[in-house]
Amino acid sequence: MKAVATSVNLLAPAHEHEFEAAPGLPEALPAGEVQLWQGRPDAVLLGRQALHLDALLVYFAMLLAWRGIGSVYDGASPGQALMAMAGMLPLITLALALLSTIAWLMARTTVYTITNKRVVMRVGVVLSITFNLPFAQIGSAGLRRRGRGGDIVLSLCGTDNIAYAHLWPHARPWRVRRTQPMLRGLVDAQVVAQTLARALQQAEAARQVLPLRAVGAVDTRRSAPTQLARPRAQAA
Repeated sequence: MKAVATSVNLLAPAHEHEFEAAPGLPEALPAGEVQLWQGRPDAVLLGRQALHLDALLVYFAMLLAWRGIGSVYDGASPGQALMAMAGMLPLITLALALLSTIAWLMARTTVYTITNKRVVMRVGVVLSITFNLPFAQIGSAGLRRRGRGGDIVLSLCGTDNIAYAHLWPHARPWRVRRTQPMLRGLVDAQVVAQTLARALQQAEAARQVLPLRAVGAVDTRRSAPTQLARPRAQAA
């Protein structure tokens, strides 16, 4: 597993990948390696899931209601109560606009790539870091459906680990000690999961000794992958 750090020019989208051998990849694919899928998070899904914009909207709505009810309780007229509530709107709008912009930047500067041998994650707004995750280091892959999209959670095997701060928001929440990389906010998560499942199974079939792999969906109640397919182990 290798991480490569580079800088991203946010103001020149036409030259966003000029430092890369190919979009989303730190170097050209070697002979025998084929790109199967490439994409990025949906900005709306990323904002709602990683930055909790839905919860913030509810919180701000409660603040507005509290301000209006408090004003009426203190003797203000309905018009005065509305004016008091309106006074809070600029700050609320600014906060939501800033978070929405951050979500858009994170989605725009993120590229997920699946080849027939690895998963590549290019993440980072100011400092771009590319994580290469060979299939041999992926212990399991799980699909977690969320609304109109979903996430693909990757559990790493072996002793290598990635710092949670380096991965966020592309990491499974609350898995800090043993981080789990996540392809987050994908609109076509089901299709991507099927592509990754086939690639993992084909990679395992090409090995002389096949460790077990679980490729499935994440049970939201138990937060554990449920197996969809498992290649048959072979003797050395």
